[in-house]
Amino acid sequence: MTLALGCIADDYTGASDLANTLTRAGLRTLQTIGIPADDLALPEVDAVVVSLKSRSIEAGLAVSRSRAAETWLRGRGASHVLFKICSTFDSTDAGNIGPVMDALRDDCGEGIVLVTPAFPETGRTVYQGNLFVGAVPLNESPLKDHPLNPMHDSSLVRVLARQSRTQIGLVDLAAVTRGADAVRARLAELAGKGIGAAIIDAVFDRDLETIGLVAAEHRLSVGASGIGLGLARALVSTGKVKSNAAGGESGAAVGGPAACLAGSCSQATLKQIASAEQVMPVFHLDPDRILTGADEAQRALDWARPRLAEGPVLIASSSTPDQVAALQARHGRDAAGHAIEQAMADIAENLVKSGVRRLVVAGGETSGAVVDRLRIPGFLVGVEIAAGVPVLRAVGAGGGMLLALKSGNFGGPEFFSDALRLMR
Repeated sequence: MTLALGCIADDYTGASDLANTLTRAGLRTLQTIGIPADDLALPEVDAVVVSLKSRSIEAGLAVSRSRAAETWLRGRGASHVLFKICSTFDSTDAGNIGPVMDALRDDCGEGIVLVTPAFPETGRTVYQGNLFVGAVPLNESPLKDHPLNPMHDSSLVRVLARQSRTQIGLVDLAAVTRGADAVRARLAELAGKGIGAAIIDAVFDRDLETIGLVAAEHRLSVGASGIGLGLARALVSTGKVKSNAAGGESGAAVGGPAACLAGSCSQATLKQIASAEQVMPVFHLDPDRILTGADEAQRALDWARPRLAEGPVLIASSSTPDQVAALQARHGRDAAGHAIEQAMADIAENLVKSGVRRLVVAGGETSGAVVDRLRIPGFLVGVEIAAGVPVLRAVGAGGGMLLALKSGNFGGPEFFSDALRLMR
């Protein structure tokens, strides 16, 4: 297998988002969970997205895992590797975006790296180096209250400079709108000044195509699914990949019981849970019971099992920002997050043992914990449920199972019902 594009994603839902985007753009795409074992049978594909759970772990560990993933991808022929991050640039001043970017840049010998989380289709744009979520700067959006990585600065040049060993520059919208040659000239100018990475503006979808053409000429880029879209279109337009325009894996119906798990505390997911309560039974976990050692996961399972034969159920650990802050104050941020993730993983594992074969998971950290526990090595990408969220068909261990892994902010109010309708 020789890959046209290799990708390393820093969480599982972001990987699904990217894999979905590449598939829609015409690339045959496989998403793996971690670095595949040598004996895992992989189909012929144009792109592989290696999913890591590295967004919020210690920076050194994130670097080592990302380097190992890059080695695997380069060994399968990938001349360009995209380090896929969140479209809201989730990270702290300690990383992990900067440290991973620096390490991958060193390893591949790249002079200057293009960086952008822009994806206008999902309301993420970058102008003068500032990230906007819809109509407001990042630091005025709900992401300022993110429970793990609160974002208080919209200037990505400043954010990345606090994390990286290299100087950070800017390719502004004026250069992007003049086309690929203007972007190349600006990058050469920055590189001549010793700058090793550049935030690049993108406000419209056509900007991504310009960025993709230039990025594909380099060995490394960093960004969200928007730059992935630009890269995919560049590979097709230059003839390096023959478009599989139909996109999307299809296969035999799976059927069987279905369940939803919600661990995200985003405003979007909270609204989706409220909507789901109108059409399916919903169980709200008590986070304090989880943290104090009470068997809250078992209580949820005892509630869910007799209901599975009647239709889908939803189990939620989601809370409002004020409730999350209070919980973290009582128990500590890391301890609270880890305990809840593991409780959700326990629930998922036992739901699958009880016959669940269609599983919808909301929240990046929750999705990572669940998929790790289920030991699923990879997925073929299916139809799109909502922007950035495809149906995933498990390959290897866990075959014969459908999943949807949703980042907290993605999907409309009826997301859970929409997902289950497409997961047959």
